[in-house]
Parts: sequence; structure tokens; C-alpha cells
Amino acid sequence: MNNEQKNKKCLVFIFNADSGAINSIKDFFHKMIKPSTYECNLCQITFGNFGMKKDWAQYLSEIDREVNVEFYHRDEFEELFPEVKNAKYPSAYLETPNEMKVFISQEEMNSLESVDELKKLVNKRLDEMV
Repeated sequence: MNNEQKNKKCLVFIFNADSGAINSIKDFFHKMIKPSTYECNLCQITFGNFGMKKDWAQYLSEIDREVNVEFYHRDEFEELFPEVKNAKYPSAYLETPNEMKVFISQEEMNSLESVDELKKLVNKRLDEMV
């Protein structure tokens, strides 16, 4: 990672799911069989059954010029960021050299119904940072 990348803010998205192959298989079938009870709206709106939705992937490549973007499962996030107490998932945080603050709350993330709504919210928040 070069110095410019290190100095950029980082948008950290956290899924309401744990990492690992077994968890991925369980999540895949849960989304297929009973999507209305799946607990990760971030995953639900940004991923199809076989990977990240193309319009979301394209959007991420565009905003990567402004801010680094990272994704974590909740167990990975808790291990890497133990200083963040009482985090709720799914959500997104903005990491700067001095702090980690909520960027999109669990309530906001769970209220979204599409990739377009998520993109609009991210754009709005990024504009507010300027």
C-alpha cells in the first residue's frame, strides 16, 4: 500500500455473518430457501447467489478513488477492531487515522431495499465529509 492509500479514509462495511466456508454454505442456502429471514441486509442487497452484483462492484471501483473500501464479516471486524465497542451489524464505519466512526448504522442498513439506495446513501455521506 502506498502513502496516498494509507492517508485516504477507509470505508469499512461489516456483514452480519461470520467468516468461513461452513458459514458461507449455510448463508448461501439460507438466502435461497428463506431470504425473508436472512439477517444480513448488506449481503442481501449487494450480492446475488453467485457473487457481488455487477452494479455494486462497478460503484465500488469508482469510489475507491476517494476512499479505500474494505469488507469484513462480523468475527473478522471484531478481531481487527477490538476498540469498537457495541458494534451492530450490518453496518459501515469510516476509519480515519484518528478514529473509527459509524458511517451507516444498522438501522439505516436494514432499511435499504436496493443497491441504488445504498449508493445514494454512501454518496450523500461522502459529500457531507467534504
